[in-house]
Amino acid sequence: MKDDKISRRDALKYMGVTALGLVAAGAGVDALAGNNGIPGVSGGNDDGEGLQVDKRTDPKSGVVNSLLGFGCMRFPQTGDGKIDEPLATKMIDYAYAHGVNYFDTAWMYHNGESETFIGKTLKKYPRESFHLTTKMPSPNIKNLDDAKKIFAAQLQKCQVDYFDYYLLHTLYDEKMFHEVYEDGGVLDWLLEQKKAGVIRRLGFSFHGTVDFLKYLMENQEWDVVQLQCNYYDWEGEEDSKEKYEIVTAHDTPVIVMEPIRGGMLANPNPDARDLMKKAEPKASPSSWALRYVASLPNVMVILSGMSAMEHVQDNIRTLSNFKPLTDSERGILAQALVYIKGAPLIRCTGCHYCMPCPFGVDIPGNFAVYNDLVNEKLIPYLDQKGTADYGRRKKAFFNYYSKMEDKTLYDRCVKFGRCMKLCPQHIRIPQELQKIKTLSEGLEATEAKV
Repeated sequence: MKDDKISRRDALKYMGVTALGLVAAGAGVDALAGNNGIPGVSGGNDDGEGLQVDKRTDPKSGVVNSLLGFGCMRFPQTGDGKIDEPLATKMIDYAYAHGVNYFDTAWMYHNGESETFIGKTLKKYPRESFHLTTKMPSPNIKNLDDAKKIFAAQLQKCQVDYFDYYLLHTLYDEKMFHEVYEDGGVLDWLLEQKKAGVIRRLGFSFHGTVDFLKYLMENQEWDVVQLQCNYYDWEGEEDSKEKYEIVTAHDTPVIVMEPIRGGMLANPNPDARDLMKKAEPKASPSSWALRYVASLPNVMVILSGMSAMEHVQDNIRTLSNFKPLTDSERGILAQALVYIKGAPLIRCTGCHYCMPCPFGVDIPGNFAVYNDLVNEKLIPYLDQKGTADYGRRKKAFFNYYSKMEDKTLYDRCVKFGRCMKLCPQHIRIPQELQKIKTLSEGLEATEAKV
């Protein structure tokens, strides 16, 4: 940004934490110190390796869940893109030993391998000691027969007789919801499975409009709702604040997805990182993001897609003996958000729902490289050719992208458009890829003239 100085009032506007902002989203945050005021919360014991993740009670069923949920979409991978099962197993075992009892998978995660892997890995533990969630893959079902076949396959893959939580996955299209779930009879059939005990609690994960969410909450009783919620999306295009308040008004607990926004908030730009580090040298940027959503009273579980043991350990430290954000810390995070939103990032969370691209483009991979360049202030904008470090930034651009294979690069995009329909962030993917391609071609053209 041209002017790094910003008033506290303006910073708080970005965060929605004015007197009637975030603090009013539930009980006042100051009242939550030491977990007081958050229903169903119990703390762990801080004795080093004896840390246990805090628990929160499902207000509708009385079931006790770990505040940290293990998201099964981002397991570590081997060179061929398969799940690194030895490492992922160690991570799950470590999490389980430290009190994590909530595991969230889905039909399409890891190209269909996630459910099978988590079922095999959790099999050694008593069934009643963990809570397993999976989801009906909304884009994959056309009728009730599809739903029945997929559901039966999920039980088999996960090696369970019932699901603790079962969600309608990625609801964003009201037309599809009516045609498949209501008119097609899939919702009624899932409710029958709930009555039979094969599904213990039924809900949905959501990426749609505020009006669609209101419709869902007003016309059906749900046990839980999974929402994208983080300090970046709290106010803005995602409308996380309003969606959280709608679900809360219906006395339904929230499961948070994307608390670190696909890793974006784990590695913010240097200005934001330095601000957090100065305030709390030992705290990771990820821990700030987790504490933000954990401070919301109606959040029952926070899902984190952990891909390294260090992620598991850091998250457990953060959510054991959890301490809600203070007003002072909120001010720091508000200033950090100004720096983050001042960077022209592509809002990709790396969920891979857009993949595979029929033309071979690694869409999230290209966006991740671009965002790294943005965060490190290394984008060689063509209108800045006269600046002192332009050559260094141009070299960095090609070096960063040289780590990807040519066959997966941005220039293979033919603007087919299928990816946009699958993107839960509603990113205009072909246009963003074209932006990178145009920049690359412009850099190559200037290179040729030299």
